[in-house]
Amino acid sequence: MQVFSGKIVALSGGVGGAKLARGLAECLAPDQLTVVANTADDFDYWDLRICPDIDSILYALADLNDEERGWGLRDESWRTMVAMRRLTGDEWFQLGDQDLATHLFRTMALRRGESLTAVTAALAERLGSPCRLLPMTEQSVATRVHSDQGELAFQEYFVRERCEPKVERIVFEGIDAAELNPAVHEALADPALTGIVICPSNPFLSIDPILSLRGCREAIAAAGVPVVGVSPIISGRAVKGPAAKLMEELDMPNTAAAVADYYGDLLDGFIIDDCDREQCAQIANPRRQCRTAQSLMRDLASKRQLAVDTLSLLAELH
Repeated sequence: MQVFSGKIVALSGGVGGAKLARGLAECLAPDQLTVVANTADDFDYWDLRICPDIDSILYALADLNDEERGWGLRDESWRTMVAMRRLTGDEWFQLGDQDLATHLFRTMALRRGESLTAVTAALAERLGSPCRLLPMTEQSVATRVHSDQGELAFQEYFVRERCEPKVERIVFEGIDAAELNPAVHEALADPALTGIVICPSNPFLSIDPILSLRGCREAIAAAGVPVVGVSPIISGRAVKGPAAKLMEELDMPNTAAAVADYYGDLLDGFIIDDCDREQCAQIANPRRQCRTAQSLMRDLASKRQLAVDTLSLLAELH
């Protein structure tokens, strides 16, 4: 189902962004869509390189993800996890048996000297992802959460502590030395590019690491194409994850309008849920348009429809 001409670059974190990425892939030809994944969540566990956002997007694009659980693969089993828990007694990060194959494949390839971009492309090809998926950078960037319980690595905060500590500030360790993936630079400089989408991912934990890379905002500006964001906040709540809680802790209103203001002049358009339509007047200005849509993605049809709405706004902005 192709409804839009030209190429699209989508910036995405994990689950929420992965849903819209799947919808966009339904509406665009394979060579039209490039998804750029946050890698500041990446870490090592059991001496394996884990890339949670890449994998969430990858599994969603390949229609292999577990919709009920919200992460990981469908029809997963957990025998290795159970066995490791028996041996070590403290295994707080869950890795399913099928999921382990992804991490083993990635880790072995990286140790052979392959780039994360090449490994991600190989995984996408083998698992059946229909479009290009790129890590935001080849360098190591690690989200560190400074909280009322001290400094935590992101997965410690997100998984082990279940986002319960109060966040005081967020630091992207290594960001000053990291560079935007050259392949992302190429995608943003492609003359056929006609729009950029900021998926409904956590602005602070998923999108900020991408935008904070040296040269990223400049490359987006130089692309000269409209940028449309989709709010991850609906009725003051995040569909999944700690975005709304973080906004309160960082002294921001937990509203769609506050997300639009956070992105600021980067946006030419912003999509919010129908139930937040009263915020459109606050969001819209001469530089930025606002549209409402049914933005809760419960199934493939709703993912596709939100993608259509997003692409339609991009087309209007041309």
